[in-house]
Amino acid sequence: MASASDAPVLDTLAAMTIDSIERCGMDTGTLILTRIAALVAMDAPAISYLAHLDPATKADLTIEQVQDVLVAIAPVVGTARVMSAADHLAQALGIAAIAVGESEAEAIAEAEAQSRSHS
Repeated sequence: MASASDAPVLDTLAAMTIDSIERCGMDTGTLILTRIAALVAMDAPAISYLAHLDPATKADLTIEQVQDVLVAIAPVVGTARVMSAADHLAQALGIAAIAVGESEAEAIAEAEAQSRSHS
């Protein structure tokens, strides 16, 4: 029988995370970037990103590296998920650290419109 805990859900998540890290051969930075990509694909809420901020900082990841992940996975997960992830990341950071400029947003909208017209 499992032992009683004041935070059984958090304890379980922590145990799963530790087990995953121990079994994974990736360096910490690659592991965190991969997890961020998975969070984007799942349209995870801001709190899920928040759990990765401290490990990302400890791995010396930069905002540019996270932006590169968003750029790399955008064609696979889609614009809506990437925009949602950028918002959730900004919420998690407490600032608008990852912003999509107006010209980038317009370029994305135009590309989507062209893609739909070719379908």
